Amino acid sequence: MRTGLAGLSLLTLSLLPVWSVAGEPELTLYDGAARPGIRVLAVAPDSEHALRSARVNASAALAAKFPGSAIDLAHSEEPGGRSALTLTWRDIWKSGVRLQGAGIDLRPYLKNGALAFDLKVDELNTGGIVFKVGCGADCERQVSYVVAGRASEGQGWRRIVLPMACFQRDGDDFSSVDRPFTLEGTGSGRVSVANVVFTHVATPNTPCPDWRTVSVTPEMLNESWSIDWWLARHRQKREDARQMLAQGRSPQLVLIGDSITQGWEKEGAAVWREYYARHDALGLGFGGDRTENVLWRLQHGALDGLDPKVAVLLIGTNNAGLRGDFPATTLAGIRADVEELKRRLPRTRILVLGIFPRDAGPDGPLRRLNEQVNAQLPALADGRRVFFVNLNQAFLAPGGVLSKDIMPDLLHPNAAGYAIWAKAMQPTLQRLMALPRL
Repeated sequence: MRTGLAGLSLLTLSLLPVWSVAGEPELTLYDGAARPGIRVLAVAPDSEHALRSARVNASAALAAKFPGSAIDLAHSEEPGGRSALTLTWRDIWKSGVRLQGAGIDLRPYLKNGALAFDLKVDELNTGGIVFKVGCGADCERQVSYVVAGRASEGQGWRRIVLPMACFQRDGDDFSSVDRPFTLEGTGSGRVSVANVVFTHVATPNTPCPDWRTVSVTPEMLNESWSIDWWLARHRQKREDARQMLAQGRSPQLVLIGDSITQGWEKEGAAVWREYYARHDALGLGFGGDRTENVLWRLQHGALDGLDPKVAVLLIGTNNAGLRGDFPATTLAGIRADVEELKRRLPRTRILVLGIFPRDAGPDGPLRRLNEQVNAQLPALADGRRVFFVNLNQAFLAPGGVLSKDIMPDLLHPNAAGYAIWAKAMQPTLQRLMALPRL
């Protein structure tokens, strides 16, 4: 007597082999137990911890550097018979559950395939998650699930199906992948994952941005650590500008960018007062911003009512650092920001700065990405409305070394770094400020 599928439990179904249209088995990484050759790891900022029994707790490894933080990964039995992996983390910028193998060939799943898994979000109101797939040696691509993850908190299990196109870019090599799947968490949260497979053919149900156009597609900064303040800061900056205008103080200088520009309000405050207060300058730096986030702000009133003599734009390092954007896509994003500035400030001269150096030496991967962008930025300048200057040599010691005495984290200037920035930019800025209005 045959038994219909309707009589099988969810757990039983999860253990059945999954077959593609072509009759070839799909690649199952975890279906209540890890596939042979796959290790289950709890990921911490500076370490990894194998799940060899029911639970692994990485909190002790965090105590010295991240006191009060916690990471816990455990097998869990969920209602309906699912055997899952449950990750719990607290007050940490990086945690995760990784399914790790050696030399896994993901090429058969690239064309029409997908990554699919079950996900349950128990707690995420102060955290966020991303999904990562390896793409060769020292290469991972990620899809953010911060906003959608928070919306699904407490909603039970749901099947996530992400097209493999979300994780691949031109030139990636999926022939030998050691990190086929990682769920990474930030902030605080608790989520469970089960039944992780790569399929040959699937109908995706979860969108992802197109890496080719994300840098030019206006969007708010929806990172777990930015959601609570980013939009509020945008609104406050608009109000600050309105109040300045109401007081008869029209900003003649605007500086636009990411956390490096935002730092004028902290480490660079004294230098700002010395150089820029005389121009009633307005700082529009937002930590974490990429080119598309600046574009969103420009299109949503950041410059309404303003008519500065000069707008300084420094943006792009987070395109490389947070997402690994190709130089061409970062350049496209900066170009889009410049064009938006030209439309909204028709009488303003725009000074584009080369992306500042990062990493200790010139061979650092992010330094090299940014320098490839910088090599192309002069093409944006027309010598009439748009100007370009690269200040990077002012920050660097012989041999291209970036000192922590200037940028302690090899990215953000300290007070000495802001003094170097202001002094190096001053000749160009002074010349542009003195030109007759357009």
